[in-house]
Formats: sequence, C-alpha cells, structure tokens
Amino acid sequence: MRRGWGDRIIQKLARPRRQETLPQRLHRRRIYVLPTRFGLFVAVLLMAMLLGALNYNNNPALLLALLLATVAVASTFAAHLQLSALRVDAVSAEPVVAGHLLRLRLSLSRPDTRLRRGLQLQHGDAVAYGHLVDSDQVEVDLELPTQQRGWLDLERIRISTTQPLGLVRAWAWVWPDTPLLVYAAPELQAPALPEGDGDPLHTRVHASGDELHQLRAYRPGDPPRSISWKHSARRDTLLVREYEKPVGVDVMLDWWQLKSLSTEARIARLARWVDLAEREGRRYTLKLPGQPVLGPGQGSSHHHLCQRALALMPHD
Repeated sequence: MRRGWGDRIIQKLARPRRQETLPQRLHRRRIYVLPTRFGLFVAVLLMAMLLGALNYNNNPALLLALLLATVAVASTFAAHLQLSALRVDAVSAEPVVAGHLLRLRLSLSRPDTRLRRGLQLQHGDAVAYGHLVDSDQVEVDLELPTQQRGWLDLERIRISTTQPLGLVRAWAWVWPDTPLLVYAAPELQAPALPEGDGDPLHTRVHASGDELHQLRAYRPGDPPRSISWKHSARRDTLLVREYEKPVGVDVMLDWWQLKSLSTEARIARLARWVDLAEREGRRYTLKLPGQPVLGPGQGSSHHHLCQRALALMPHD
C-alpha cells in the first residue's frame, strides 16, 4: 500500500519504532486518539450551539450544549479504554505458494472483564474485525497478498476502534518480529518426474510402457498408432490405449541436472517435482547448492523442509 508523506512521518514517530517479540500489552503510551470526521462535525455543531446560547442568553440551550460536550469527552475516554490493556498474544500463518493469499492469524486477549467491541485490525490493504465480548480471547484472520518466495516480513499492524459513538478513533500499533514463509511458485507445465531407483513398486502412465493401463477417449494430438481400432469399432468412438511403466520408488531431484534452466526456473521445476513425488507417495531426495542433502524421505515434514529450502534459495 502506497502511503503519503504524512503517513510516513506518523509511522516514524509512532510506537513501536522497531519490531518486537510477542506477547505485547497495549499500554496508554501506545494508544493514540483523534476525532473522526463525524466527531469534527459534532464539535463544530457544539461550538455553534454554545455561541448561540451565549449570544441569546439561553440557559436551556447552554445546558444542552454542555451536556452533549460532556458526552463527547466521555466517549473519548471510553474509546481509549477499548484498547487499554489489550494484549496481542501471538501471530501465526501456514506457508503458502507465492501469488496466493497468506492467512495471518492474530490472537488477542483481555486481562479484565471490560467489553471490547468493534476492533479493527489492518495490515496494508487487508482489514479484519474482532470482538471480545463473550470470551477473554479471540483469533482474527488477515489475508495478506504474497508476491515472491522467501520470508515475508510483517509491517506494523494497526488495531483501532471508533466505539462507542464514532466521534473519535483510538488506535495502536503492533509490529511482530515474526517472519512468515512463502513457498516458491511451482512450474505449471513441468515434465514428468525423473526415473527413480529401488524396487519398481510404482507404475506410471508412459507412452513406451509395456502393460496396458486403460482405454480412454481420443484427444486431438494422440498418435494414430495408439488408437485401439478394434475397441473403437465396438464403441462407435475412437479409443486410445494408455500403457503403464514400472518406476522406482526413490526419486533424486538434483539441482545440477537442470543446468539449462535459470535459477528461478530450476526452483519452480524442483518445487513442482517435490509436489508430484509427495502426491504419488514416493520417497525423494533433494540436492541443492550450499545445503545438506535432504532425504530420502516422504511425508508432510519432509515436504515442508524441501519447499522451505527452495523458498530460501538466493535470488538471481
């Protein structure tokens, strides 16, 4: 989100001025209060009422104006108390592929029984709302856009409220020291996995296979020699033979075997192959420059380690 010079000055002067570890409690020195547009309109209206009541010496009008001004001042304190002592316990997010929305989860809690309504959380253009009414803890999700792989450093997150009357806005900043991981975007049209080693316990559809896998409907581009004319005559439609070929269980995903590709293209292809190997239930090993060999392994933890290593590879 692009900010004006005024917002940049406020960002430099506002607390906190550096990233901080969680949990953090919002004390009075971190809470700022300013009137909203509606609050400014009410202030001008009250000034006009006071001037009119003093000019015409109208005591009931003067009393009403002072009473409304007292209510406005009380609403300012109430808005400040909505954030006072509020605690930000933790932030977390599951890694996502670059280009997808990352769901950032913030955990808020209150140490007292004071009701907190209309809490607005904002990070850039992402906005979410939460309330602390029926429970002492709440989790709020913010959807953040991602553009590139690697660590996503959080900016300041603003927590604000205009309760109870909307005359003022009270807000505070929190800046978690919690980098979030973004996986590399996999190649969309990647070739098949490299040939594996070990016992051929798995099979894969392959044009040069030996055993018939299935018959499927003809697609434009299929070679004529793959058409099963005998079965096509029975079904009155073109059917194509698909064969399967035994493949090894263990797959080696080697960075140096992709010398013809650029750095980012290698990362995208290896990311796709890691997903394919995990989907097919095969053990796989990942070799990257400057890092220990990962594998052979299988499962969610091994998949995360491989994708993490690819995401944190140096950029071109």
